[in-house]
Amino acid sequence: MSLDDELQPTPVTAPAESAELQSRYGRTPGRRFRGRVIAWIAGAGVAVVIAAWVIWAGLDSNQASLDTQDTAHSVIDAHSVQVEFNVTAPRGSTVSCALQALSDSFAVVGWKVVELPASDRATRSFTETVRTSELASTGLIYSCWLT
Repeated sequence: MSLDDELQPTPVTAPAESAELQSRYGRTPGRRFRGRVIAWIAGAGVAVVIAAWVIWAGLDSNQASLDTQDTAHSVIDAHSVQVEFNVTAPRGSTVSCALQALSDSFAVVGWKVVELPASDRATRSFTETVRTSELASTGLIYSCWLT
């Protein structure tokens, strides 16, 4: 035996755990099996929820859509602003829109709800005047909805 052989560490193996120790710390074969079963059930549940959401989102796409776009605004005077906007809605649908005027500090200084009549055209342009409580710096669409 050489000096190098004596300096080499001897591998130490852990003693086999007894069934009593494994049971005490929850490392039984039955527990591992239950853990795997629960993981598979949870994974299947997540897959079912995702599949249901994809199907629901796909079927919901035929809902009537409404699209709006601010095109311009002009400050007329200290008490009014003119808002120009386009609305795209299903033909024959009545639409209501809330318009707002904002000050330089983004405070709402004017508000108006307008009802747009039904039409055979999908996209239409509108111009509305919103009265303000003080000088506005902008006028725009707040929200539109089908009525």
